[in-house]
Amino acid sequence: MKVTTLLFLSLASLVSAADKPLLAIPGEVIYESKLDTAPAAPWKSAKGQWELKDGVLRGAELAADKHGAVSRLPNKLSDFVIEYEFKFEGARTTSLSINAVKDHMARINITPKSVTVQRDDNDHEGPDKAVIFARFQTELSPGTWHKVRMEMVGDTLLGQVDDLTAWGSNDLFKTDKMSPGFTVGGQSVDFRNFSIRAATLNPEWESVKATLPKPGEKVAAAGAPAKGKPKGKGKGKKKNDE
Repeated sequence: MKVTTLLFLSLASLVSAADKPLLAIPGEVIYESKLDTAPAAPWKSAKGQWELKDGVLRGAELAADKHGAVSRLPNKLSDFVIEYEFKFEGARTTSLSINAVKDHMARINITPKSVTVQRDDNDHEGPDKAVIFARFQTELSPGTWHKVRMEMVGDTLLGQVDDLTAWGSNDLFKTDKMSPGFTVGGQSVDFRNFSIRAATLNPEWESVKATLPKPGEKVAAAGAPAKGKPKGKGKGKKKNDE
């Protein structure tokens, strides 16, 4: 009985730790979907092929588009928490992207070997440039589900893929957040269990922040191999900033 009780308490502790708030306290549900039906409104897919495959949403780039696959929701957001799961099925990159009123705002960009949390270039041809808060080396095997979480409250962004977590602040984040959505470079990526919730600032954020890397502290070189892996000789990754 004692062993069973200790095991239960240990498991409860793990669940509690996993659910511990980071930047945001999630509130009411704005939108949620298991993504287990054929693509339809309110999703708008401007580029690529989006289809129901084996009970989940699959996105793939089409060569004829000469552009990564993109599917977005038309929502205008203030502070929020977005969560979903994805798995690589051959694609070279995917991202969770948030737009500003004009141009891009922020994203979590993911390849099989890296996770990047960044403020996006907001004017493309102008003087503005992307700001990388963190780029982690990792190994994301095809066919394995991974969890993504993005939180935006006030001027601060927090991005998380599995246990890789980073944050950063910028004045651009104080403006309206528009059209959250997925991008896919190559073929293919599967998505499921998507949700957007309203958010408020976690009153313990300053304590949580102290346990995380400072912006710019964890920025691996682009295309760098994961620790312990030999560097490949292939071409660099294709930019995917749709």
